[in-house]
Amino acid sequence: MTKQLLFYEQVTPISLARHADWSVAPITDFSFAAQTNSVPVTIPEFLLAAQEYPIVFTLDGAEAVPVALLGFDKDAGLFVTTSGWDARYVPAFVRRYPFVFSASADGKTFTLCIDEACRAIDRTGAQGERLFEGAERSAYLTRMLDFVNAYQAEHQRTRAFGRLVAALGILEPNEARVTEPGGGQATLTGFHVVSREKLRALPEAQLAELIRSDAAELVYLHLQSLANFEKLVARLPQAVA
Repeated sequence: MTKQLLFYEQVTPISLARHADWSVAPITDFSFAAQTNSVPVTIPEFLLAAQEYPIVFTLDGAEAVPVALLGFDKDAGLFVTTSGWDARYVPAFVRRYPFVFSASADGKTFTLCIDEACRAIDRTGAQGERLFEGAERSAYLTRMLDFVNAYQAEHQRTRAFGRLVAALGILEPNEARVTEPGGGQATLTGFHVVSREKLRALPEAQLAELIRSDAAELVYLHLQSLANFEKLVARLPQAVA
């Protein structure tokens, strides 16, 4: 369902030598994400994301990764329109574009990068927010660095939550089958959801740990979000080609 970096194409470390004159306009064209059917979500996003998207889990070894489903076809999302992103809440994974961290081999050092294929980039600096002012990082680039830093921190917290959910053994594989507007069938597989039966069967000590760590709230937001599958089906006729 998800793949590393998803819609990023030409990720390059930001440097004064290469990007001194570059600027980035506000992102209003989300076509870069039109062929993405799910994006990761972090803990602070659950409350708002659960109102718009089904939140499910993919498994990565001993870790459960929460993702917001954007569509049924692996190569097409249902929230990108010609006028922008058709939802009240835009996932942070999408909002941080075209910026992203790349990690060193040991995972201890992170470098801020930019997708040079982004259509909002102006290499002359005439449109949008400049990356540098003279030899210094611009206020805009500083804000984006802070945003990506915060995202990375929440990503690590979310990984810990995912490891807990996976270790509890409360996930079960699931699939979604829908009839498309033309009469064809679409089947989405490869994701997991929390089993209410397995959740209720947990020992009291594990249930208490879920509550103490606030993980229980996240689990129930996930379960409530599954009602959004109906909203996702209703979007099928509006899919962007």
